Amino acid sequence: MSAERWDSVWIDVNLATMDDDVAAPYGAIQDAALGVKDGRIVFIGSRADLPGRPQDLAAEVHSGEGGWLTPGLVDCHTHLVYGGNRAREFELRLQGASYEEIAKAGGGIVSTVMATRNADEDSLLAASLPRLDALLAEGVTTIEIKSGYGLDTETETRMLRVARRLGEVRPVDVRTTFLGAHAVPPEYKADPEAYVDLVCAEMLPAIAKAGLADAVDAFCEGIGFSTEQTRKVFEAARAHGLPVKLHAEQLSNLGGAALVAEFGGLSADHIEYLDEAGVQAMAKAGVVAVLLPGAFYMLRETRKPPIELLRKHGVAMALSTDCNPGTSPVTSLLLMLNMACTLFFLTPEEALAGVTRHAAKALGLDDRGVLRPGMRADMALWRIGAPAELAYAIGLNPCAAVVRAGKQHTPRQER
Repeated sequence: MSAERWDSVWIDVNLATMDDDVAAPYGAIQDAALGVKDGRIVFIGSRADLPGRPQDLAAEVHSGEGGWLTPGLVDCHTHLVYGGNRAREFELRLQGASYEEIAKAGGGIVSTVMATRNADEDSLLAASLPRLDALLAEGVTTIEIKSGYGLDTETETRMLRVARRLGEVRPVDVRTTFLGAHAVPPEYKADPEAYVDLVCAEMLPAIAKAGLADAVDAFCEGIGFSTEQTRKVFEAARAHGLPVKLHAEQLSNLGGAALVAEFGGLSADHIEYLDEAGVQAMAKAGVVAVLLPGAFYMLRETRKPPIELLRKHGVAMALSTDCNPGTSPVTSLLLMLNMACTLFFLTPEEALAGVTRHAAKALGLDDRGVLRPGMRADMALWRIGAPAELAYAIGLNPCAAVVRAGKQHTPRQER
């Protein structure tokens, strides 16, 4: 530990470190202290083990007032940037209209694509900020944002520029994902192969050259893209040095999880129809399973992800909101903790790991998601008596403060 003075120290606080090397549940350290220097954690442990008086060790002394510090939350799968909304379609579905009927009437993803294409950057930014602010108010410090509602080079690029801008106007780290292979746009309905070629030969190279994407995603499904088409997208991503992830096994089992494992991808997401062979492939390649209970709930699905198989083979399980206008209009990561426990039977500790260390891994980030010396000082302070309360309460936000790279802020005041 350096003899230099720390920037800040936290006392009167309990820590849910989420560190596997700490034997207690949640990696908990009670009556703890945590020191920060240059945006990194430099000390963590019992307050009694501090090497001096707090006021002598650091320029700023923060009291947690008996609350709990966790790693800053990571929302690792969102479609946060889009135009319009689909509330009317929600009404129509409840009145008995089928998805096919809605789509034929110009609804579904096509309606979001049209609204997004017709929105300029400033309009998309303004529409996205309330959704982002709701997440930040619940302790989110890192978020992934996908494109995928443009389905042409100009709009996909615009969406990713807006996603980057969100990280400039709000205290959050934004990781961007190019999802050009989200759906076949209307103008390519008769020739989807030509659209895949456009994604690989024009859209992805332009986006990679502009430095707008941190990863590449696709929707591998009967109503999306085949494994062969997805492979083409992955090969193009590899040629541009971009990691891959995949919407896989949501509605059927096409072997998408095994495909993303073959490419050493970051994550396979949704995975309700994942089988044991796919789980084993993910385990061998270190692919994270991203569970999306909001979409499961909204679509009234009954086929659950194979949680026991994921546990059996040691596959990391992340959680996310899947914030999107059609199947998961969710802006509460805390709600996803509860849904993961009640719908998928995760433990509260597994759920919290799913929005901290495992979510960070799903984004290829190894410098956050755990409270440990050397890690980024991304943290959330909660007015709770025990970490399980984060998954227990519905509609309550006990987040008192957020620390991002060592700098404290109160998200509610910035909304």
